[in-house]
Amino acid sequence: MLRYLTAGESHGKGLVVIVEGLPAGLEIAVEDVQGELARRRLGYGRGPRMRFEQDEVTLLAGIRHGRTLGSPVAIEIGNTEWPKWEDEMSPAKGATAKPLTQPRPGHADLAGMQKYGFTDARDVLERASARETAARVAAGACAKSLLRTVDVEVLSHVIAMGTAEVKSSTPRPTPTDLARIDESQVRCFDASAEDAMIEQIKAAAKDGDSLGGVVEVLGYGLPVGLGSHVHWDRKLDSLLSAALMSIQAVKGVEIGDGFEVAHRRGSDAHDAIVWEADSGYRRDSDLAGGVEGGMSTGALLVCRAAMKPLATLNRPTLRTVDVLTKEETVSFKERTDVTAVPAMGVVAETMVALVLAAEAQRKFGGDSVNEFVANRNAFIAGLD
Repeated sequence: MLRYLTAGESHGKGLVVIVEGLPAGLEIAVEDVQGELARRRLGYGRGPRMRFEQDEVTLLAGIRHGRTLGSPVAIEIGNTEWPKWEDEMSPAKGATAKPLTQPRPGHADLAGMQKYGFTDARDVLERASARETAARVAAGACAKSLLRTVDVEVLSHVIAMGTAEVKSSTPRPTPTDLARIDESQVRCFDASAEDAMIEQIKAAAKDGDSLGGVVEVLGYGLPVGLGSHVHWDRKLDSLLSAALMSIQAVKGVEIGDGFEVAHRRGSDAHDAIVWEADSGYRRDSDLAGGVEGGMSTGALLVCRAAMKPLATLNRPTLRTVDVLTKEETVSFKERTDVTAVPAMGVVAETMVALVLAAEAQRKFGGDSVNEFVANRNAFIAGLD
């Protein structure tokens, strides 16, 4: 089954991801990975680091002449700023000249320092940083390539930023709208909401503050039966929720209408089942978000992830304590963004794609792409 492992620190020499379980014969080019990483750098309100980072991608193993070999795929993302950090982040014996002793509220700093016995927050923040998600996005490029062989597409769009929200009446985007979404400064499909979000970002930037928001991830073309009702850790909605919640600064996840549906009566809370002779069963709405009983229904997959405002502020005002002196102070400042919600949407796409690809591989199997696709087609053909 598909699985992956990332390694690397925010200001280290580079990030590495190993993806295991991809079938042989899957077409993957370095440009595919670079394209996804470039999307992760998008968004109004991002800091200057996004202009510096070029995400130097190297396909280290598992791919020959543009196709996977069935062996683990290894991808390296070099850090173009490494020369500036070589002394501070050196793996050789030594000590830092400027330890960070004022942990930031809302970040992993203090809990990590206490857990591991560190006195320098950098020993925690370097790995806890959202920079790690670049390695996930590289893995997600592989997952998306696999999903496309069975006509599954995953996309995201921002639906809320601060108090600005997309109107509920706005139609959901489809895969043909992805380029338009990426052209938006905040990756929003609603032009009027986009303008309001940009104004929210400008206001927060003026105050040296940060801004959170909500993204919606959509999965088109899913077959019925991904996931399982049998065990808690095989349920598709459980896997999706865990994957999305693992993204740095995400504090809430919902599938379909999520929390809103809890306020309705049962007669208004479920998707009616309809039979059509030419296409079989379908749901007449998306309240469940395409998942029932821990399995995909074949309907549109709808997931949402809520990101809190970033813990690092351009004008540090969050109260904290110096871990050495125990005196009250304010948290330290690293280079930061006003908001990273648009980029988080790309990462959320990645996490959903990785879950779906893993479950599709579990469901259909196959050592080669041709076998994987044939197994999927046979399953679809056998459905009533």
